[in-house]
Amino acid sequence: MGTSALMSLGMRAMVANYAALQTTGHNIANANVAGFSRQKAELATSTGQFTGAGFFGRGVDVETVSRAHNGFLTREATMSRSLASMDAARLAALERLEVAFKPGEQGVGYAAGQFLNSMVDLASRPGDAATRQVVLSQASEVAGRFAAAGSTLDSVQLGVRADLESSVDKVNQLSRGVAAINAQIAAINGLGQPANDMLDERDRLVAQINDHVQTSTVSADDGTLAVFIAGGQRLVLGNQAAVLRVMPDAADASRSALAIGEVGVWRTIDEDFLGGGAITGLLKFQNNDLASARGELGRMAAALAGVVNNQQALGLDLRDPPGGGAPIFEAGAARVLPFSLNQRSAGGNFAADVQTVITDATQLQASEYALRAAPGGPAGTWQLTRLADGVVRNVVDGDNVDGFQINLGSPAPASTDRFLLQPVARAAVDMRRVLDNPRGLAAAAPVTATASPANGGTASVATMRVVDPAINPNLSAGITFTSANGDYAWELRDRTSNALVSSGTGVWTAGSPVALNGFELRLNGVPRTGDNFSVVKTVYTQANNANALAMVALRDTAFVGRTAQSGGGLGGGNTITDAYASALAGIGLRVQAAGTAAGISRAVSNQAESTISAYAGVNLDEEAARLLQFQQSYQAAAKVLTVAQSIFDTLLEMAGN
Repeated sequence: MGTSALMSLGMRAMVANYAALQTTGHNIANANVAGFSRQKAELATSTGQFTGAGFFGRGVDVETVSRAHNGFLTREATMSRSLASMDAARLAALERLEVAFKPGEQGVGYAAGQFLNSMVDLASRPGDAATRQVVLSQASEVAGRFAAAGSTLDSVQLGVRADLESSVDKVNQLSRGVAAINAQIAAINGLGQPANDMLDERDRLVAQINDHVQTSTVSADDGTLAVFIAGGQRLVLGNQAAVLRVMPDAADASRSALAIGEVGVWRTIDEDFLGGGAITGLLKFQNNDLASARGELGRMAAALAGVVNNQQALGLDLRDPPGGGAPIFEAGAARVLPFSLNQRSAGGNFAADVQTVITDATQLQASEYALRAAPGGPAGTWQLTRLADGVVRNVVDGDNVDGFQINLGSPAPASTDRFLLQPVARAAVDMRRVLDNPRGLAAAAPVTATASPANGGTASVATMRVVDPAINPNLSAGITFTSANGDYAWELRDRTSNALVSSGTGVWTAGSPVALNGFELRLNGVPRTGDNFSVVKTVYTQANNANALAMVALRDTAFVGRTAQSGGGLGGGNTITDAYASALAGIGLRVQAAGTAAGISRAVSNQAESTISAYAGVNLDEEAARLLQFQQSYQAAAKVLTVAQSIFDTLLEMAGN
């Protein structure tokens, strides 16, 4: 053993401590770099040299530079980060949705109530031109607010598409970055040492991808990392990255869908398989929250337009001669959207067509429907799924469901065809007032009821309401009470010839109407035996307000969202103002629930980030202590080298003497 061994030992110690100092300095320099993992120079004792006097140490070796990394904590952090991004994106979109459902006097519900309230003045002054103009102005206001709210929803949809495209562009950029780093790591993998900074950068890029779409990863033997989305769709494999793209939805081109592909072959990804990420949050908002909001708004618009137009058609206007009331509103038509893969004709058009016709606007539901051939069912049977709640039923051509009729057309659709039915999705945005002439308001009923002056009871005419457009005003009705128990006899006579057309008997009870010839006569008080009432054709329409009163009654009528009852008839539903209040509350609850979910997921994500930061992050106090430690070790190693040099010089001097 000579001085060379001592010098070698000192050199090894200096190199090792210099490596430790360099690694510590690298940690300090990157302490504030996002995604940087603390590194450590791994030192190991060199194998001793054997001599007759035993093994003498040969110092220390630098084996590698490792990084603080925990695969489990990394996966937990990226997973929680992905869920937090999904909840935050959905919350932000829902907050934009609130703009369409304005509260108070700025809302649709208030305008609808004001329109129906204006009918009170019309009933008081049915012949007044100024009053009629006010009614039309209120009609314009409510139609305009429905259309404005629908347009706001369209704008929100455009915003969702823009956000999706931005997120997809970012994912494509990040996935290309991961593929490039994979190539670099694979190239140096044979050196046997980890590329710590490259691994950190790759983990950082993968974490950023999870902000937009949730991933799963698999490490390969060559050091590369495969990245998958949607339960197995390959995003990055080796040095190759697939491409994401925002495409029109297969049924509704105004909506967006996510597709993945290579070399022009695109596969649409179902949102249910995406997991977390901002893209998932946006798609869930678009396909659930936004679709529900369109349905609620469209159902109210269609129901209001339907019942008002129907009641308008039952009255007489002020034209000369008077005629049946023309529609006041026009709501957006029901739509049937074929899927893009449906069979097509030689000309490129869809081979089959399905149509829907609104039969009762009061039964319309705030939902879209999916139509496909019934699995295992007989030919001509189709499966209709109400997407709002998943209710499934089998239908055939001509069936009525939830207030609309399904017409399959000819030729019938192929068994592989699918359709998206939207009875109310465009009802609000395309709503407008179509009656411009104030004299066109049908305030009068086609028939007028009067009580005989000779009646001895307290009964008087409360309301006269036409309920059937097939009413024949040329038939005069006579009603005579034959007992104090409410028994009455009735007859219908031709107005011109007085010839008897039909007759019969009935029993009247308080609160129930006398229904004949398409009208309902309601009485106040109690009739006596022999009391007479007559219903004749209206002569002076400018003095009759029966139909205007029926319009006023719509204020308190639950005509939005009625449903068929098991015992027959219709029930449930809300008034127009209650329906809007319910929709407004529903949006508020969605925002509140989304805010709570976003707060929870954000807290979980922050906790996961804190955990991994505590494990792999740089603590400047610890690094400063290590810096002093390795500095002192380096100085001590230099002292060993100085001593070895001094001994060597002494030996040379002695050899020279």
